[in-house]
Amino acid sequence: MTFEDIKKLDDEYVMHTYGRYQLAIAHGKSATCYAPDGKAYIDFTSGIGVNSMGFADEGWVAAVTAQLHKFQHISNLYYTDPCVQVAKLLCEKSGMKKVFFGNSGAEANEGVIKAARKYSFQKYGEGRSKIVALENSFHGRTMAALSATGQSAYHNFFFPFVDGFVFAQANDIDDTLGKLTDDVCAVMMEMVQGEGGVLPLEKEYVQAVYKACQEKDILFIVDEVQTGIGRTGSFYSYQQFDIMPDLVSSAKGLGGGLPIGAVLFGEKTEEVLVPGDHGSTFGGNPVVCAGAVEILNRMDDAFLAEVAKKGEYIKSELLKMKHVTDVAGMGMMLGIELDTDVKPIVNTLMDNGLLVLTAKHKMRLLPPLNITYEELDKGLAILKETLEKI
Repeated sequence: MTFEDIKKLDDEYVMHTYGRYQLAIAHGKSATCYAPDGKAYIDFTSGIGVNSMGFADEGWVAAVTAQLHKFQHISNLYYTDPCVQVAKLLCEKSGMKKVFFGNSGAEANEGVIKAARKYSFQKYGEGRSKIVALENSFHGRTMAALSATGQSAYHNFFFPFVDGFVFAQANDIDDTLGKLTDDVCAVMMEMVQGEGGVLPLEKEYVQAVYKACQEKDILFIVDEVQTGIGRTGSFYSYQQFDIMPDLVSSAKGLGGGLPIGAVLFGEKTEEVLVPGDHGSTFGGNPVVCAGAVEILNRMDDAFLAEVAKKGEYIKSELLKMKHVTDVAGMGMMLGIELDTDVKPIVNTLMDNGLLVLTAKHKMRLLPPLNITYEELDKGLAILKETLEKI
């Protein structure tokens, strides 16, 4: 079908909950994708951080295809090899103890919220269920995840929201510690606020809050949905902050392009959920998990070091460009501050063959982690030439 054919059907049959760009994608390879008319685009979005190894990676495709020839699904009443392999690799690479599988980042965040509240209820009884999240955070669009999101723009229309969330100022130690009252069971934060504008937390702040949580037996939750699975140059971003969370939510890049979410449990929480407490029909799906095993097996120290190296390279090149005033983020999760409006530039870049994202008023880059330097340089050249013409 042509782009016009696809768009016509979309307009007629698809609920318009997304502000789509005027582009359809027909196929891709590595960090390059193609429209139905054959035009090529360098992809600096990874499907919002999902395509860890880019488009149609041969190892990932082979792993997924091999599992499809065996069986595509069985309920969680039975064991499967891909599921336990992903869980083992996640625990080994993260230092966590147990894993629950779901389908998305929002579902993973629902899981950490339930686990935190049950832990506190079992140990302390009722009245200790509040969760301190951060202003400007984003945790998903399901009801509890949305309620935990610290952006007022999202808190409309869907009343009543889930109760029991309070918000503290990111990187403000005194404000956050002041919110750790006797009715709080957990603190929940992203090490880099992605949808909030690609804003990294300060190490001193994270460690101060973490220490206070340990002293008060308040669970420390890290949302690694966007920052995890190598995106920031370490397997999980919290590993750069010298802390060990009690609960971690993970998704996006873990599946390499197929839907998966995971809740990781630490020592305090590894026994908190029992049969009947939580579930997910498609959680731990063997096809998705087969792809995740391929992704995780390639995330060794050398690969992660290369992600960090590429991130520094991108940042250094960006800071040389016209209109760029600042670049924030970690690894290959970067937010670009410009001295001009970002939104029209995104459309111009697309016309010129480069796909990028936004986050608040910034341009956001999330390239595939294994992007070649050739593709990287091609994309950066398009960005540079576009900015010079503004």
